[in-house]
Amino acid sequence: MFFRNLTFFRFPATLDITHLESSVPECALKPAGPLELSSRGFVPPFGRDGETLVHRVGDCLWLTVGGEERLLPSVVVNEEAAKKIEAVEQREGRKLGGRARKKIKEDVLHELLPRAFVRPLRTDAYLDLEHGFIAVDTSSRKQAENVVSEVRRALGSFPALPPNAETSPRGMLTGWIAGDALPEGVALGDECELKDPADRGAVVKCQRQELQSDEIAKHLEAGKQVTRLALNFDDHVSFVLGEDLIVRKLKFLDGAVDALENNERDSVAAELDARFALMSAELKRVFVMVEKAFELSRVE
Repeated sequence: MFFRNLTFFRFPATLDITHLESSVPECALKPAGPLELSSRGFVPPFGRDGETLVHRVGDCLWLTVGGEERLLPSVVVNEEAAKKIEAVEQREGRKLGGRARKKIKEDVLHELLPRAFVRPLRTDAYLDLEHGFIAVDTSSRKQAENVVSEVRRALGSFPALPPNAETSPRGMLTGWIAGDALPEGVALGDECELKDPADRGAVVKCQRQELQSDEIAKHLEAGKQVTRLALNFDDHVSFVLGEDLIVRKLKFLDGAVDALENNERDSVAAELDARFALMSAELKRVFVMVEKAFELSRVE
């Protein structure tokens, strides 16, 4: 259940969300109706057998937004509608107008929807009440905003905003790879993306590469700037940090997970609880490092 990506949003650390746990059940996921393309709502973080919709460890909350999405490709709808339109035109001996065509397409959609397959969806999120941030397990800003919207729906009001950096992320990442001092405990990984700042400029992606090498230095000398950079934090987590401050390819290393493997637990729930406690502690440290390095503004 370890998160693989982190899209951050900030909210006031003083925000009172004590009623969240009692409000979330009202926004639980309901099955998509026969004529609905999708449905969204909260599901138990521990899976179908979970008893609660909010799992809490200290000031850390684990929420999961689930969804159901009917798989009905537009090409299928268009093809079926075209057949029906052609049959009507042949029968009536005339071309149908736009309004009639649209009506037939809508009828086809309503006819096919109840027979479409339903795909389950799940997106996890972690709320840190101490530092006032929510981290959503996705690299898609839109998907993350959908999760924040569900939290807002449950609370009635949730002033969460994407992080605002006082220091240029691209400039900071470029400086780190050029030899500037890294934050305490942080080391360079072996992956980066460099872009020419000019419109439609060159993009260079490096993997399994020594980043402080002559090859990378030449790209920097040519004016390219770092937009994504692989980092290792205290040998506990590794990740790729982008100029958008989204954390991708998050991986928990032996330094973090050894303690889990050395202790046996008597249930799946106990194991998940231990993993969340470990993960939330590491995510808190990652956020604090990013907050300090890029001087993130607080939300009041």
